[in-house]
Amino acid sequence: FLTSVSLQRQAEARQLIELMRTVSGKEAQMWGPSIIGFGTQHYKYSTGREGDMPQLGFSPRKAAITVYFNEGSDRYGETLAKLGKYKTSVSCLYINKLADIELEGLRHMLESS
Repeated sequence: FLTSVSLQRQAEARQLIELMRTVSGKEAQMWGPSIIGFGTQHYKYSTGREGDMPQLGFSPRKAAITVYFNEGSDRYGETLAKLGKYKTSVSCLYINKLADIELEGLRHMLESS
């Protein structure tokens, strides 16, 4: 999969793989065609929908690196304020390039997650 993305994204993905491997203690595995995940957790919504997802995960997409936070990003306000240049949605952190953010802040968020 990594050979299908740009050289910059490959290098950034390798950094994130090492970081998430260290934080999770798990090895990387593919979740679908473009998500690199670590560990497994089961979820069940109040609607009855349920499934499995990685405990930590990201996708090195062309437009941005997407880091997934299953619990959402709202709880990381203080860390996000110091993180650098990024965008968020309900449960995703979008990073244009790793050089734009403080990696220790991201590590803290991953450990808390």
